Amino acid sequence: MTGEPDWRQAAEIHALGYSRWKRDAVRLCFAGQRTVFVSSTSQVPAGAWLTVWGKNAPAGLRDGVRLLRLEDGFLRSVGLGADLIRPLSLVVDARGIYFDATRPSDLEVLLQTGRFDAGLLSRANVLRDRLVSLGLTKYNVGQVTWQPPSTTKRRILVPGQVETDASIRYGAPGIRRNLDLLRAVREANPGADLIYKPHPDVVAGLRAKGRWEDEASRWCDEVVVDVPMDALLAAVDEVHTMTSLTGFEALLRGKRVVCYGQPFYAGWGLTEDIIPHPRRTRRLSLDELVAGALILYPRYFDYQRGIQIPVEQAIEQLQALRAQHGNRGAWWRPIYRMILRHVVGVR
Repeated sequence: MTGEPDWRQAAEIHALGYSRWKRDAVRLCFAGQRTVFVSSTSQVPAGAWLTVWGKNAPAGLRDGVRLLRLEDGFLRSVGLGADLIRPLSLVVDARGIYFDATRPSDLEVLLQTGRFDAGLLSRANVLRDRLVSLGLTKYNVGQVTWQPPSTTKRRILVPGQVETDASIRYGAPGIRRNLDLLRAVREANPGADLIYKPHPDVVAGLRAKGRWEDEASRWCDEVVVDVPMDALLAAVDEVHTMTSLTGFEALLRGKRVVCYGQPFYAGWGLTEDIIPHPRRTRRLSLDELVAGALILYPRYFDYQRGIQIPVEQAIEQLQALRAQHGNRGAWWRPIYRMILRHVVGVR
């Protein structure tokens, strides 16, 4: 809104609660501004801009302190964030955060009210084609070749989520468990082939399984684990999800998407929404959604040069990293995960 303070004009950004491995990304996110890392709200002066991760809610803030919430962007890395692999992109939000459907976020306001000119939409169209042709997704993990069922039935992919994630708490007002979602999809689609893919953080043992998730095979035709998401999306007809980013990635590939929650990409006329969102009244084209979510909202980084880069360069970095490492990851990753589980536990 005109007249409101803009964090981009601030000389200094305070940052609370960031572990050391995230700090390079935070500094790059606020390139050109001084980032002051603090361990307590008592170190944040009145009227300052303060960045926190996700939905963290610091207590005891001085008068006039304004919050900026950070989260991973939608094109993140080759590998998992839970493995402490640095993000290639972050989003900054001064209103809320994109996965919290209970209140407006900068992304929601941008999609609801923003202007997308012809040049931006053309750029979004080329970007979408490039992503799909390269087969890039958020994490770019998986190594198993998958053979889809040899039937003529509709194939529906149901992506598993980490049930304790904030995206479920703040973006799924109805179904909040993977098994409940599977059951609902099966009951609504008794003649379809249902394919369930557990969340990669859960498969890696870095996050806890959902309640009764071991019973998933009772409600689907197949459980797939270490298959690249792009390969799955190419082979299915539809994605049914609570709030998973897989739904957005399916839209990029022209798939039908049914949302049982209210992710950022729902409510704009591109998805079938079990629980419609009352604030989202604008009808968007797919290129408008891409322009907002992948071009205008995130910030992308080149760690070697220590600069921000446009999304097109970030895509080339992701492709180069995937070509260098494949989808397999380092040989020492399983050992590292064992240490992580021992040190930080499984959340």
